[in-house]
Amino acid sequence: MKRNILNIAVAASLGFVACAAYAEEAFEGAWYAVPGVSYMSTDNDLKANDGGGAFIKLGKELSPSWDIQGGIGYNQANQSTGIAGASGHYKQTTVGLDALYMLSRDKFRPFLLAGLGVAHNNVDYSGIIGLQDKSHTSWLAGVGVGAQYLFTDSFGIQADVRQQWSRSSARAVGTSFDSDGVVGNTLVSIGGIFRFGAPAPMPVVATPEPVAVPVVAPAVVAAPEPLPVVEACKPNFETITISAEKLFGFDKYKLQDEAKPVLDEVAAKLIAHPEFELVIVAGHTDRIGSEDYNLKLSERRANAVKAYIVTKGIDSSRLKAVGKGKSEPVVECKGVKGKAAIECLQPNRRVVIYAQEQHKSGCD
Repeated sequence: MKRNILNIAVAASLGFVACAAYAEEAFEGAWYAVPGVSYMSTDNDLKANDGGGAFIKLGKELSPSWDIQGGIGYNQANQSTGIAGASGHYKQTTVGLDALYMLSRDKFRPFLLAGLGVAHNNVDYSGIIGLQDKSHTSWLAGVGVGAQYLFTDSFGIQADVRQQWSRSSARAVGTSFDSDGVVGNTLVSIGGIFRFGAPAPMPVVATPEPVAVPVVAPAVVAAPEPLPVVEACKPNFETITISAEKLFGFDKYKLQDEAKPVLDEVAAKLIAHPEFELVIVAGHTDRIGSEDYNLKLSERRANAVKAYIVTKGIDSSRLKAVGKGKSEPVVECKGVKGKAAIECLQPNRRVVIYAQEQHKSGCD
């Protein structure tokens, strides 16, 4: 059973390499450090009590769905052999690399993990006659689940629970103590997240104001007494396109303070023109990231804009928020990668506000 689980852990870790390679090429995530403490429940074969230790990891956000973390850890537990005169500790030092499959990029970020590395198991027990091979260095593999929570863009916490396998070779012939083979320890860890190197929001590219096309009034037929010409009806609410960088941080959906004056103008237009019964707020993203991820991000951005406009006295029934994801690009940027792609694709990251239904009010 242990070997089957180990094979799953190895396969999951190797599978990460292929998945990460497939990840969208232009994603620019942050680096971060995770120092913390851990609680260890030891394998029964080690004859040790539960213990604890500390770790430090360095992580990188590789894509919308994947993180990678590498680091070192140390845990220690008191012996519990039940052998008269025995004393000492079980100590484990690890160096490993974890692949994290992120289920969300919101503030709360649950994840699945699989890892590989090297472990040094030291069964430092004394008072046991014939104890052999106290120290052994071997492979390390593990799987687990966890979550991150970001309080700010630069700080958060991470917690996870994992089953971790390695080999020990300690044994004492003629006694009940034998930990020669694969041992599996359960670790519960918690630490702080210190993010750095996150990309700054891209410069805002001004979106040209739409040019209003004048509507030509129909010709007036001459009469004995000229009739007054009724001005043709003109749409009073133009389609408004706002760059996402002007409203949100990169890959975020929380409105920035500098976005509010822009949306205040939109709200003022809606108040001035109640004849527009239904106004669509559509969120759009670029191609970076999966289709599902971008659709959710665009929906959240559209809802954030709608929620703010409603606070300005607009009836929520007049607004409909929709997410378009990456389905309606303005530019393609074929062959462009990395940071150059982020800049090139900027026009695709936008929120479009337009009227869908209007009172007829006597003219067609």
